[in-house]
Amino acid sequence: MLDNDWITLLSAAALGFSVLSYVLLDGTDLGVGVLLGLTRCSKQRRTMAVSILPIWDANETWLVLGGGGLLALFPLAYAILLPALYLPFILMFLALILRAVALEFRDYAPSDRIKRGVDSLLLGGSLLAGGSQGLVLGTLVQGIPNHGGQYSGDGWEWLGMFPLYCGAVLVLGYTWLGACWLYWRTEEELQRRSGRQARVLAIVTLMLLAVLVAWTTTLDTQYAHRLSDHLIWLPAAALLTALLISFILGFRSRRQYLPLFAALGVFVLAFALMIAALYPLIIPPHLTLQAAASSPTSQIFMLVGFAVLIPVTLIYNTYGFKVFSGKVRAARD
Repeated sequence: MLDNDWITLLSAAALGFSVLSYVLLDGTDLGVGVLLGLTRCSKQRRTMAVSILPIWDANETWLVLGGGGLLALFPLAYAILLPALYLPFILMFLALILRAVALEFRDYAPSDRIKRGVDSLLLGGSLLAGGSQGLVLGTLVQGIPNHGGQYSGDGWEWLGMFPLYCGAVLVLGYTWLGACWLYWRTEEELQRRSGRQARVLAIVTLMLLAVLVAWTTTLDTQYAHRLSDHLIWLPAAALLTALLISFILGFRSRRQYLPLFAALGVFVLAFALMIAALYPLIIPPHLTLQAAASSPTSQIFMLVGFAVLIPVTLIYNTYGFKVFSGKVRAARD
């Protein structure tokens, strides 16, 4: 029988996997939404929308698993995190709704002018959703004031410079993923333009990520100690080098998915570094995983549910990608 520590670690792993899956999958969709809103050619905008229409809603399933899992597995963390971030969470959900409405109903717009306006709403929803998620992430890493298991801040910590910077970096990173996705899934001029955008966005995103890591080390001595440990930064540097080589070579290969997979790998690496810096905290600066966890019985019950839901969701996502695989041909808007 597993002891309580292992149960808590498994619970944290299930929660982290759900959040990471959402970031990777829906983050790519949000990036496409940003690029779509910035594209002038109506034919290309239509192609970009078709590339994500069959799969975007399934990707958001991971957000539901992450939110529900946090409440059931770590209720104390949920009770502190939610009141600290009411407004960013509300903005994120409203933005996701706006994005969904714009994406699903753009083809029903009665004129090209109105359709262009709908695409502008898609751009705004994608930017706001990605930025809000970055604010949440930045506020969490920055630390949320709490005392005795209750939130003790003023509700505006997310307006600090570090969370705002995280929001901007995440939006830019999502846009990078979106450009890589379009390079893989499209053809001709749109593919060539997406490839150029992906290269430029890669350089800018990595530069901003380097600044973000350096800034993070100034927030807490634990962060600085963990991220400067050679057992962490040496493997991270080696993996990043391999990913960047794969990204560059991917544009010269017939395997046009390689740039996207390399970019996703950079996101996974950044997420792993964040976990390495925070562990064993779930809500900095003081709340640990063990202190925030629900009872072992509740955790085991939820883990059984996750053991069913995660494979089913993965199979569903994989099947959806397989059914709608291949190049998306340009169509008249």
